[in-house]
Amino acid sequence: MRPYVFINSAMSADGKISSFLRRQVRISGSEDLLRVDRLRAESDAVMVGVGTVIADDPTLRVKSEALRSWRLERGVPENPLRIVADSRARTPPEARVLGPGCIVAVSRYAPEDRLKELSERCEIAICGEDRVDLRELLEMLYRRGVRRLMVEGGGTLNWSLIEQGLVDEICVFVGPMVIGGQDAPTLVDGRGFPENFQRLELESAERIDDGLLLKWRVVRSA
Repeated sequence: MRPYVFINSAMSADGKISSFLRRQVRISGSEDLLRVDRLRAESDAVMVGVGTVIADDPTLRVKSEALRSWRLERGVPENPLRIVADSRARTPPEARVLGPGCIVAVSRYAPEDRLKELSERCEIAICGEDRVDLRELLEMLYRRGVRRLMVEGGGTLNWSLIEQGLVDEICVFVGPMVIGGQDAPTLVDGRGFPENFQRLELESAERIDDGLLLKWRVVRSA
């Protein structure tokens, strides 16, 4: 068993989630940022890849005091679990995502000295041999009570989850800008499908701020 997994992201009109410099680019408007905060509050856990941690240094915590209080009233911690998929334990020890309620998932090839340093600030979960076994990680999270998992990328993690058939829904805010650049990260990077491309079913399209919010259901192969 695994949690319900949905990817939430923002991309430019040309499909980029950042520039070729791989630094954080604000694509969403204020209304969409509030929507993202609500999604976090409604989730049991939020996951990113180590590339996102290095590039953006996110907190992955709920920003709204009202939403944090709402979670406490439901008898759950004020923030969802924060998960970092990091095969080689490259997460900086000063990263803002770390702290109580954070799990860094690593492979068995992660250096011991890095694990020792990170373990002082977070929980370490060893899943997989030379890279994080995402299916094993999701099964572990399910056993921990995670039923709804929000994935905030980046493109490499998104690809790995989609390739392995571990995503149920994709929600994307398309912002009114063009970023360009053949080396700029996209919503889904990785090797890519040579054929038999992953199909999606559009569930909704809504104008938010000056952009468009698209929600797709991932179509399972027969």
